[in-house]
Amino acid sequence: MATATEGTETNDDGARPWQSYHTVYTTAKAGMDGVDKEKVQRTVYEMSKGSKYFQNEERKDAFITQKIDKLRTQCDKLTQADLSHFQKVADRRILELEALRDLSRIWLHVDMDAFYAAVETLSNPTLKGKPMAVGSMSMISTANYEARKFGVRAAMPGFIARKLCPELIFVPTDFKKYTHYSDLTRTVFRRYDPNFMAASLDEAYLDITEVCKRRNIKSEEIAEELRTSVYEETGLTCSAGVAPNRLLAKVCSDINKPNGQYVLPNDRMAVMTFISSLPIRKMLEKASYLCALFSQSTADFFFSVGLGLGKTDSPEVRFRKSISNERTFSATEDEVLLYKKLAELAEILSTDMQKEGLCGRTLTLKLKTSSFEVRTRAMTLRKYISSREDILKHASELLKAELPLSVRLIGLRMSHFDGDKYGGSTSNPKQKTITDFIASVDADRNHFLPDVADHDFVSHTETNVSIGSCQTSRDSADGNHSSDVNCQSGTGWSSEEIQTSGNNASCSNYGQVKEAVESTFPIQGQFEDTSTLNLSNLLDDERLSSCEDKTMLWLNDYKCSLCGIELPPSFVEERLEHSDFHLAEKLQKEESRIHQRTSVSSRSWDQKNRITRESISKKQKLSQKEGSYRPIDYFFLLKSNKNRPS
Repeated sequence: MATATEGTETNDDGARPWQSYHTVYTTAKAGMDGVDKEKVQRTVYEMSKGSKYFQNEERKDAFITQKIDKLRTQCDKLTQADLSHFQKVADRRILELEALRDLSRIWLHVDMDAFYAAVETLSNPTLKGKPMAVGSMSMISTANYEARKFGVRAAMPGFIARKLCPELIFVPTDFKKYTHYSDLTRTVFRRYDPNFMAASLDEAYLDITEVCKRRNIKSEEIAEELRTSVYEETGLTCSAGVAPNRLLAKVCSDINKPNGQYVLPNDRMAVMTFISSLPIRKMLEKASYLCALFSQSTADFFFSVGLGLGKTDSPEVRFRKSISNERTFSATEDEVLLYKKLAELAEILSTDMQKEGLCGRTLTLKLKTSSFEVRTRAMTLRKYISSREDILKHASELLKAELPLSVRLIGLRMSHFDGDKYGGSTSNPKQKTITDFIASVDADRNHFLPDVADHDFVSHTETNVSIGSCQTSRDSADGNHSSDVNCQSGTGWSSEEIQTSGNNASCSNYGQVKEAVESTFPIQGQFEDTSTLNLSNLLDDERLSSCEDKTMLWLNDYKCSLCGIELPPSFVEERLEHSDFHLAEKLQKEESRIHQRTSVSSRSWDQKNRITRESISKKQKLSQKEGSYRPIDYFFLLKSNKNRPS
């Protein structure tokens, strides 16, 4: 393997293959100004070439290239008349979005400077001024600003970082320490906004509108005061951005890092001038292409960012839907070590849950293999749990089903929390129904010309038919295909995905879905236990319930068909958590229906038995009173017994 050297050497044929090797490690980050990006790119390429990571990146790159080629093909088909039409659609939509601009709120985004590294330096002052990274040779969590000058950054493998910076010092992670300092910073944040939004351990969003009015001071003074308070309380520095919405505040906080701030006035002209200096502004110059090539939701997102529009309202109190943690380490097949890691995660998850008073039923195990394939396996329990012992017991069962396997990441997620704590429902009264959404999508389609077909807007989406209480899914590294296995205790059956195209998930598709499922799964004779749901019965229940329990689809590969939440395909973790939530909700409804049918059947059976017993009792009493009298059923019973062979 070739090694990286100073300068920009080329191969004998003059080729520079690393220039086409796109990686996140060359992305600009605070403190990386002046870094030789080509050197970093070449080093990453040479150190990764031939590895499982490299192969995974090549697969992802091929997938992205395929999507780009498809978009280019669609572009070539667009006529001038098409572009003129879509430009009118875009202009109208931009005006509609502009009318929604809100300049009445003042948002502050605070971001701690190289948080993990700064905490470690605070604990060990001898590290000050030296290039240092928190993590190991396997993976880095963060790097201080001295290390960033060499191109070292978070989420970079340690062996590549060491190649870029031979003097680099590694410090192991200590999340208890980071959580302690995070709690100290949040104590300061609450003084300015009791309902601040924590984005992670080291950053938060604060609505400082009211505190500015109440104290009659400017937003920049609040930002300066907050940063000073954080330093006095923790000994750590932070950077801040102030703007009319959260999106812009986030961008502003990165401008004067480290230990600085940037304030964007609540003025439209100031916002548009600021946005014009950013690359995203160029998207509006291609507005007609955005409408022609992407769904309305995606196009609206690009337009909103290009206009500098973002969330300004304080989000309503939302109940937590899941809680999770994960750890990355050197790839290993050592089962003892894997179970040890699992025990550590179970301990952390249990502590976090008990701290918030949570008990959950759906436990999900996440694994990333040495080849960077991501696998998830979920189990929905009959009772709510939160203890370390219970979590570890069930997590071990999930892990055992995947072994032997070479693993480099393990994660645990708990969802489907106790309904008593959350009132049983988390629905939003303002949320539109799926019928409303489909109707609006159908109406929006009238904006598009026939030259651009529906399948150019809508990606194939995955529909999982779930019958059991355990779900397993495997996602390929490039996210292009996966398989799911649903299982129930005592009834094992494997399935593949049913691919559904389009936006309509109505009950009229029942026959097609049932036919597709039954042709895929040979289920005869597999459901002998009367307590187990039959596939046909499940589908019949779905039809008869008038689509009360719809299968979750990602409409336009962007919007959840069940609740309307919008999550781009790149939000892999959030989508998994969202799917877990709906899976748990579906299983709970199925279990409730089974319980109701069983209860009705049991009551009917008990009533029949009671009537029979009462009838027999009366007849016996009558027989005792009248002596020779025998009821007619008693006669047939005697006759039957006489005719029965001995």
